[in-house]
Amino acid sequence: MIDLHVHSTFSDGTMTPEELIDEAEALSISALALTDHDSTNGVERFVAAAEGRNVQAISGVEISAEFKPGTLHMLGYFVDHTDKSLNDHLEWIRTGRETRNKEILHRLVELGFHLTWKEVASYAGEDVIGRPHFARALIEHGYVKDTQEAFDRYLARGKPGYAERRRLAPEDCIELIRQAGGLPVLAHAFTLGLKKLELRKLLNFLRDVGLEGLEVYYSEHTPEMQRTYAKLARDYGLVPTGGTDYHGAASPDLKLGSGFGNLNISHAVVDAMEARRAGLFGPKGGRL
Repeated sequence: MIDLHVHSTFSDGTMTPEELIDEAEALSISALALTDHDSTNGVERFVAAAEGRNVQAISGVEISAEFKPGTLHMLGYFVDHTDKSLNDHLEWIRTGRETRNKEILHRLVELGFHLTWKEVASYAGEDVIGRPHFARALIEHGYVKDTQEAFDRYLARGKPGYAERRRLAPEDCIELIRQAGGLPVLAHAFTLGLKKLELRKLLNFLRDVGLEGLEVYYSEHTPEMQRTYAKLARDYGLVPTGGTDYHGAASPDLKLGSGFGNLNISHAVVDAMEARRAGLFGPKGGRL
């Protein structure tokens, strides 16, 4: 069993990189990828924590891209977390996130919610503050009962507490990941809000500009969705990947490795990813 979509305290997860490795080993997860939002700052600790353990630690990132009508997240696997260009661009995105976060707080306060920046920041870890932290503050005050309600009523795109932020184009995300020696993979395609033909058109474009994988196995995918994405991966020559999108205590019903109990992803997925990357960069990760 593997899990290739996991968040730590360096974005909007509640577990440290070390705790994630401990939990993975306890659950006999053979490979784990740290894919924090717009940050690789936890990767060094994550990889170090896996040394001498029975868990393969995969360096990763999840980059938010500019897209409408839905949201587009690009996963990068096996990236060089010290790559300057990658980290400079991620810093640019995070700086924009900070401006956006203050606008969200302003809008929520205008709606009559008694929240402070210090309080919201207290729910974040070492790095990026995101909308889930605003959701936790709303929950603690009793304004909403859970994270889903917080997003549905206030924090999702188009809701009164939502604010836009700067992002990169999807093709730029792909280029950044590839330049950092990584494998770019489109995450949870259902959040794009596209019809079948529109999704095919997008995948065709993204494949042509360097997309290498599609997230097929995911906690919120129904069996029908999984079959659909598996076929799309085959049709466009993309590596089928998967993970839980684990955030820890922020989503207590979602478990590392198994999601809502519907996942058991084979290590063969990692083997396929490594084979694809070796074809791109050579057996040692260097450029061909």
